[in-house]
Amino acid sequence: MSSIRQFVQKFKMKNIPLHVLVNNAGVMMVPQRETKDGFEEHFGLNYLGHFLLTNLLLDTLRASGSPGCSARVVTVSSATHYVGQLDLEDLQGSGSYSPHAAYAQSKLALVLFTYRLQRLLAAQGSPVTANVVDPGVVDTDLYRHVFWGTRLVKRALGWLLFKTPDEGAWTSVYAAVAPELEGVGGRYLYNEKETKSLKVTYDQKLQQQLWTKSCQMTGIADGSPEGISG
Repeated sequence: MSSIRQFVQKFKMKNIPLHVLVNNAGVMMVPQRETKDGFEEHFGLNYLGHFLLTNLLLDTLRASGSPGCSARVVTVSSATHYVGQLDLEDLQGSGSYSPHAAYAQSKLALVLFTYRLQRLLAAQGSPVTANVVDPGVVDTDLYRHVFWGTRLVKRALGWLLFKTPDEGAWTSVYAAVAPELEGVGGRYLYNEKETKSLKVTYDQKLQQQLWTKSCQMTGIADGSPEGISG
């Protein structure tokens, strides 16, 4: 979290606009381990890092957007969120750890976060939109920790079954620049088209509960000038 805050400080010192923020950092199915802040790595890196970064940059995004030319937040989730479960009482997976479950939960949290963020932005009439994208199955090093059989299939048939990194970026780029998405937020996008996310992601109470816990975990108070009221 300190590196994120340092980055934001350095970025803001440049005094340049920010029209698009793409939250894309991630790890997948890593062994049980923690970030420097003591967070389970999937939840800390895949989700909380993006939550904090977005909140710290919201003022710059708002100042950069304008009516008819909104700034955009694009957050990269995964189809894995469809099998995810959010355990608000044990977000760190300390009770029982499963690499797959931890990864799926982090990607589920990103969808809930995006929908909540969009509702808050819209309520404030902010010239910023937030959408979440599913890049599909992409041939990258993200699979280094998966089951050896899956890695074998990837090496043998990746060219046929997996998207290239360029193809995997298409939906993110679409969300970032497509004219038809001007002023449009709260969408789950796959293959450059809107689709439905997991039913529970539309639960506004769950969105709010996760947002509140995330504020507590990252040291952002609801209503703080550096963030947005939850």
